[in-house]
Parts: sequence; structure tokens; C-alpha cells
Amino acid sequence: MRTSLSYKLVIGCSLILLISLSTTFYIINERQQQLIIRQAENEARAIFQQIVIMRRWIADHGGVFVEQLPWVQEGPPAQPQSVRSEARRYAHKTPAMVTKELVSYARDKGLYWFHITSLNLTNPENFPDEFERTALLRFEEEPVQEIIAMEELDKVTYLRYISPLYVEEACLSCHAGYEVGSVRGAISVTLPLGKIFAEAKANRNLMFGSMLLLVIFLSSTLLYFLRRMVLVPVDELTTSIRHFSEKGPPPGAIVRSGDEFEELSRSFEEMAASLSEYQSELEDKVRDATVELQQLNQQIRDASERKSEFLARAAHELRTPLTSIRGAVEYITARMKQSTPAAKPSDPGDLIEFFDIVQKNTDRLIRMVQTMLDIEYIEAGAERTLDLSSINLTRVIQECVQSFTFDAERYCLDLCSLPIDLPLVHADEDRVRQVLTNLLGNAVKFAREHTAITVCAEQKGDMIQVKICNAGPTILTDKRENVFRRFYRSGEKAGTGLGLAICRAIVEAHGGTISISDPEQGSGVCVYFTLPIHHDCEEIKP
Repeated sequence: MRTSLSYKLVIGCSLILLISLSTTFYIINERQQQLIIRQAENEARAIFQQIVIMRRWIADHGGVFVEQLPWVQEGPPAQPQSVRSEARRYAHKTPAMVTKELVSYARDKGLYWFHITSLNLTNPENFPDEFERTALLRFEEEPVQEIIAMEELDKVTYLRYISPLYVEEACLSCHAGYEVGSVRGAISVTLPLGKIFAEAKANRNLMFGSMLLLVIFLSSTLLYFLRRMVLVPVDELTTSIRHFSEKGPPPGAIVRSGDEFEELSRSFEEMAASLSEYQSELEDKVRDATVELQQLNQQIRDASERKSEFLARAAHELRTPLTSIRGAVEYITARMKQSTPAAKPSDPGDLIEFFDIVQKNTDRLIRMVQTMLDIEYIEAGAERTLDLSSINLTRVIQECVQSFTFDAERYCLDLCSLPIDLPLVHADEDRVRQVLTNLLGNAVKFAREHTAITVCAEQKGDMIQVKICNAGPTILTDKRENVFRRFYRSGEKAGTGLGLAICRAIVEAHGGTISISDPEQGSGVCVYFTLPIHHDCEEIKP
């Protein structure tokens, strides 16, 4: 992945650089070609102007006399000659003759050459070629000052320049029959551009080679810095991400590059730490939720078991009085059937005994069903089922204790010196009386004769605790929680097993607790429960 990315970036940048440099090189090369041609044109114009000025100067001076050298062919006989001394001979030269000789000199040097031509020839050597003939015809038809063209001869490029020669006053002495300002002929200048173009090509090749070297150098430099400054940090960051995905955040994995990659790596490190912490918290929550779910499932199973047990116990408890009622009713029915007008009437006392059995068992059923309904009603509705008010608990305790005075001969009901400054409690007075009555009833039922039953109350924090103790049989610690279950009975004196169950439902509906403990001295059982204090009301002394 890293090599692919580096080559993609380098190749892309190299292509962009190569295209940019190639475009620039092409523009420069084209511009150089144009400059070479313009320079050649300017040079041709300069040569033409120089020739014209020279011819004008010679014409203005009526020609020139030059030394007649031995190797130089003499001019036509018509040309006047003058001998200045015995040692030297001088020949008279016209502008045309000087121009002709200069053409030979220039052609021999190979720098350039020029040619005087005309459509009205007096010298066959001035016969025009195709380019010159076309230009001369155009000069006569249009007011054109110059014509420039490029020609290639023997694979060598030449610049052809031609400009017209106009007749002047000084020309009339040699060229009769012309008018001043008319086109007499033209001078064409030919410049060889092969050497210049060769130099330009060499420069172009040099520039192209330099461009390639520059692209290679820049690409290599880019590749080096790309690997060192980009790909290496990216590789380290990739390794950290892969390590994090497999094994967690690696320690000290921040890329120390001092740039944006370090900031990115630091941000990733912080993100990894946050994710790890969040994952740990999530695992803890899942673990706790699993434990809670298991506990809830266990509670559901326990509740289901208790429900099944409750139904079985309820059916059993209800069957006993119903069986008694059924037997009594069957007996009464049978006796009633035996009573006929001729027969002796049945003893009404015998029937009354069975009616008492029916009544007692019916009352027992009603109390049992009512108690079960109360438990369900209180547990289902909690505080909504209670008629809460501020009550004086000391007074309620005293009144409940006084209702058990008929047992004073068998038991010693000891009402502790209740604090007169107990604060009010927020409770349902009828339900609190029901709790106290059930607990006092159980204490009397299971206490041994001629033993003390004590009732105490005291404030503990925001709660008031009521404790009822007797000297009866001790309940084992592992059995104490069971006594608050419905229909749980212990011993021969056990009743329906619903009293303590409804006590717990009422106390917990008030926001209190109920439990069993050992007395501080001797044997027996202490049942205590708590009720919350009503803070919005003033304390009432009994």
C-alpha cells in the first residue's frame, strides 16, 4: 500500500511537472525560432540598407576609382579609366559594378549573399530567379516595401529578403529613360540559417536534457521527502491502528513528527484511550446487567415457586375449613331429611353445634381470604393504598396494648416507658394498629405463661423503631426470614401463616422495615419494625 501510494504520487507529480516543463519548453522554443527569424530579417534589412547607402554614395560622387589589380578583370572598354601614377592604374566603378564585386566577396565568405536583379536586364548575370521574378512583378503592381520568404535548398534553410530599388536623380546619368521614383529593379539578400538553426537545435536538446534531469531530480527528491515525511508517519499510524484493533492501544504510539501527523496521531491516541475506557465501562455495565438479569431471573423463578407454593398452601388452607363446613352441612341436611311430621323432632341443640362449626369455619375463610386480598392489594399499590396522615405512635401503641388486658393474668404485658417526645409518623393509623395487633397476638400466642411481654419504641435517625419481645421459643436465624412468607407456620400454635406476611407488606408500603432478633437478655423472640418520621409536622407529646 505504501509503495503504491508513493509511486502514484511521484508519477502523478512527475507527469504534471513534465507536461508543464514541456509546454514551457515548447513555448520558449517557438519563441526562439521567431526571434531567430526576426533577427535574420533585421540583419537582411540592415544589409539591404547598407548596400543602398553605399550605392547612393557612389552615385552621388559620380562613381569611384579603385586600383586596377592584376588579377582583376578589366571592365568594359566603355568605362573611362584614369592613371594616377606610373606605378598604379585606377578603374572607374559605377554603383552597379561595385555591387557586383561585393556580391562575389560575400558569396565567397559564405556569410550571406545578395543579388541585383531586374525585369529590364542590361546584364545577363542579373537574371532573376523564381522568387525574385515573383517579387518584381508584385512590386510593379502593389506598393510593397519588402518581401520575405523561407526556402530550403539542399536541406539547408535560407531566408530570402528582397526590396525594390527606386530611380533617383543620381541614377539618371547611367540609366536613361527612367523616371525618378519608378522601380528600376530590386536587391535580394539571402541569409543561410542552417548554422543558426543547428545552434538553436543544440540549445533545444540541451534544454530538453536539462528538463529531463530536472524532472528526475525533482521526482527523486519528492519521493525521498514523501517517504520520510508522509509515508513513514502514515505507516507508523497504520501500525498503531492495526495494533489497537487487535490488541488494544499500544503505549507511546504517538508519531513524533512535529507536524499535522503528530496531531493526528495524538488525537488517535486520545480516541483509542477513550474507546478503551468506554469499552471497559460498557463491559462492566454488561457484566452488571448480566448479574442483575440473573438475579431478576432468579427472583422470577423464586416468585414463581412462591406462587406455586402459595397456591398449594392456599388450596390446602382453604380446604380444611371448607371440609369442616361441608361435613357439618351434610350432617344437618341428613338430620333435616330424617325430620318428618310423624317422626320425633330432632334435638335442636345438636343442630346448633353444627351450625356453630359452619359459622366459625365460614368466618375463618372470610378472614383468610380478606387477609390474602389485603396483602396483594398493599403490595400491588404500595403507598397509593394507604390513607397516610400524621399520627401519634405513642398513643396508638398504648391503645393496642390496653386491648390485650384480658390476658393480664397469664402474661405480664410490660409497656416500656415510652418517650413522651416521640415525633409524629407519616402512616395509615388503621394499618399500623393492624400490625401492632398481629405482633402482640403472636407474642401472646407463643409466650410461656407467667412471662413478660415488653413493648418499646424509640427514635433512630429519621425512623421510629417499635420492638415487641416475649420469652417464648427462639426462632433459628436461618428460619427467621421464612416466618414472613405466606402460610408459613411453625409449631402447634401456628395459625393461618398470613399474619406476619401482611405485617411486612404494610410496613414496607410505609417505607419501613420489619425483622426478628434475639432479646438482649434471656431467650425468646423480638420482632421490631420502623416507620418514617413526618418532618412537616410539629412533635406532639402524649
